[in-house]
Amino acid sequence: MLVRAITAPGLRRWCRGRRGAAAACFPLGRALLGVRGAEAAVFLQGLLTNDVTPLVAAGDAPPALYAHALNVQGRCLYDVILYRLHRSTAEEPHILLECDSSVLDSIQKHLKLYKIRRKVTIAPCPDLSLWAVIPGEQPGDASSLPKCADQALLLAPDPRAEVMGWRLIAKKGANLSEIIPGSQVGDVQDYHRHRYKQGIPEGVKDLPPGVALPLESNLAFMNGISFTKGCYIGHELTARTHHMGVIRKRLLPVRFPEPLPGAGIPEGAEILTESGKRAGKFRAGGGELGIALLRLAHVNEPLRINLGGDTVKLRATTPQWWPKAAAK
Repeated sequence: MLVRAITAPGLRRWCRGRRGAAAACFPLGRALLGVRGAEAAVFLQGLLTNDVTPLVAAGDAPPALYAHALNVQGRCLYDVILYRLHRSTAEEPHILLECDSSVLDSIQKHLKLYKIRRKVTIAPCPDLSLWAVIPGEQPGDASSLPKCADQALLLAPDPRAEVMGWRLIAKKGANLSEIIPGSQVGDVQDYHRHRYKQGIPEGVKDLPPGVALPLESNLAFMNGISFTKGCYIGHELTARTHHMGVIRKRLLPVRFPEPLPGAGIPEGAEILTESGKRAGKFRAGGGELGIALLRLAHVNEPLRINLGGDTVKLRATTPQWWPKAAAK
């Protein structure tokens, strides 16, 4: 199958800031689900927040797309990344759907519930492996990553944000050093720390199913939603919130400046201001980094979490890749 080695000028600029560093490849525990058939894009179009039609359009369509599947109340069920595997419009549409591995069974049931008579087949892809690639730059070779990935099934920029690098899909057991010469296999916990630092949610811990709201989860900032595509399941609340233009809470990266308690910070812990006002809730994290849903009015204040008799201090930051006026 043809490699999707997509050049991205913005990503190359980001790579230049890491001069001399090798690409770090992180094995992800996310699952891949194949959606294949003449009506694959039309089928997914009615279930996801983003416009899926570019994945099957002619021309220089993006090879990857970020989206959420919502419930009828407009809350997030699954965060997904879609990948185009077919090479041209003459081929049968073949789309890979990346999701949290813990919800693989439930997302299959969700898709099959709405499949009805669509000409679509849905099946897991256990023979494929998924990697996150944070690219570096070998001295004297500014474009080494796209050029040397000639054994990958698919290599594409992460559609959520440039700071997240690339997504790589290969056969199980593939040799990463042959796919990306000079690359290093990293600890997946370092990948999660990187995305927490950037405020990028991923999976059911960061986006609790039936709880998280797409716009509070920064879906619009991460290129994950279309406001012009028409109806999809759960779109009413999202469209109304967007047109009102008022979002009081957002997912933000947080940092704990002090050593944490031995058991760490429990998911869902309430975050307070110094005066005791409710500021939000902690979602998940790793070490001193994490992600939390916070009221924007309290972003620049000192914050704390009360754990039994202990008080844990933390601070929130606004990611640099956000639009400049986003936190106002």
